[in-house]
Amino acid sequence: MIEYENLNKSNFFFYHKYINSFKNILHKGKFILGDELIKFENNFSNFLKIKYCSGVANGLQALVLSLKALNLPSNSEILVPANSYYACVLSIINAGLKPILIEPDIKTYNIDVSKIEKKITTKTKAIMAVHMYGKSCDMKKLLDLSNKYKLFLIEDCAQSHGAKFKKKYTGTFGVFGCFSFYPTKNLGGLGDGGAVVSKNKNYNTQIKKLRNYGSLKRYSNEIIGDNSRLDEIQSAFINIKLKYLKKINLHKRNLANIYFNKINNNFIKPHLHKDYFDVFYIYNLRTDKRDKFVAFLKKNGVITDIHYRTPPYKQKSVSNLFRDIKFPVSDEIHNTNVSLPISFFHKEKDIENICKIINRF
Repeated sequence: MIEYENLNKSNFFFYHKYINSFKNILHKGKFILGDELIKFENNFSNFLKIKYCSGVANGLQALVLSLKALNLPSNSEILVPANSYYACVLSIINAGLKPILIEPDIKTYNIDVSKIEKKITTKTKAIMAVHMYGKSCDMKKLLDLSNKYKLFLIEDCAQSHGAKFKKKYTGTFGVFGCFSFYPTKNLGGLGDGGAVVSKNKNYNTQIKKLRNYGSLKRYSNEIIGDNSRLDEIQSAFINIKLKYLKKINLHKRNLANIYFNKINNNFIKPHLHKDYFDVFYIYNLRTDKRDKFVAFLKKNGVITDIHYRTPPYKQKSVSNLFRDIKFPVSDEIHNTNVSLPISFFHKEKDIENICKIINRF
């Protein structure tokens, strides 16, 4: 059987480094807001070539705190792709704002920039650009729109660690870049974790206050904040893996090339373009026979996943917000997409075998 993911195998390369790091932190006895966090924040900002970084508890909190840091009027409208993960919509609601869903581009699965302008109103304050599956959005067009209409641009980089648009890293275009270090990510920890990066010192200071009860100085709470801190252990683990992120991304790109070259043309493969450096957090195929295809692969020893079977606007918790709105392009993606195995532990031989099985379908 070829597993979709196995976090034990994916992290085995780092095993001894993790053990030594954990012993060192245990010996120091400081687990929150310590040297390991500072070291990670400096290293990650240097990697991205951006000035500031603040570690937070998870990717959802990275988005929520970024929205709160903008201090927008209650119920301001935030534009977000309709096919994004539920957390994107949830972050907007949790920040006291209103999500306005935009259909995705059927080729890239990212927000369709051609459909944004007609959704802009006097209440629109920001665009949330979600870099789906490890591919950057069209950041030039998004920046042009945000500048034209004086909108904040927030990047959700939960799936795009190390991805680039025209040789510039995702997360470094907008006012905030929001990252998740959930264990399955290309830069994943061994638990929850996240970060917010920014070019603006004042915004970075605001994030640091918001993540720590509204405080920079112990027992001095300047604003209403939260408890959303990246701990020392996860900081150290992610710091170790950061040194190998380019190696991880290169490996996944190599596996993706096998899929591109060896899967027949009966399936819709990811869209490639020279302006985009994709890191393939997910390698996504589309077929109108999705359920039969998934069952066929499983019968033949290949485990897949679906990102995502249910779109956010059909989730029970928020469906009342979008009851009378149709999203046919997003529906098409959600009803036909399949995620193939493409983890750090997979070998080229695994992917070649998967391609042979796929071509028999």
